[in-house]
Amino acid sequence: MFRQIQYQIPAFLQRLYGGVVWRGGGAEKSIYLTFDDGCIPQVTPQVLDILDEYGIKATFFCVGDNIRKYPELFVELLRRGHAVGNHTYNHLEGLRTPTDTYYENIDKTDELIDRYHPQGKHRMHLFRPPYGRMTLRQKRRLQQTHTIVLWDLITHDYDRTRTPAEIMTAIRRYSRSGSIVLFHDSLKAADNMLAVLPQAIRYWQKQGYHIKPITTNILSDNA
Repeated sequence: MFRQIQYQIPAFLQRLYGGVVWRGGGAEKSIYLTFDDGCIPQVTPQVLDILDEYGIKATFFCVGDNIRKYPELFVELLRRGHAVGNHTYNHLEGLRTPTDTYYENIDKTDELIDRYHPQGKHRMHLFRPPYGRMTLRQKRRLQQTHTIVLWDLITHDYDRTRTPAEIMTAIRRYSRSGSIVLFHDSLKAADNMLAVLPQAIRYWQKQGYHIKPITTNILSDNA
């Protein structure tokens, strides 16, 4: 049980932290592939090429300052048909940040996403809190403007004490229909993530999963 909790939040805890999306619903056997902390030129283009190789779309929760620094890469991510979400401007931890400061940081990122997104302010306003942590006050305020998306399976690809083989073992063991799976397109996670991602995709496809981005369908399934 302890090992499982490292990778997969138990259902009863997901219910306690209500009003956020942890997992997709629906009848189709699906995996929702997500990436946090990009977009950066050292890693994200390699992820995009892997996804193109397998014909897969994913969701990228981007740090606003990275969008500012690499707007062409962010536009390329959108051009290739991937969904995007807000991961704050400076990767702030909500529990250590005053609510007004936290929301201003998020709003700053929204302005950048709206600038480059073809749907502008009419896009889905997805948000994932860095480290998965925020105060209840922050959550309540954000729910007025955003859909908060957490995860059903975290890979811990950023943990350099874990090997790709260990991560793949966890993916095989804990993947289930509707799992929102969290990888990172960051420098810290790059070695593990780039080694595991193609293996995970092939495993899911062999198991009959449809790999998808976060869309309005998954949101309505969780309504």
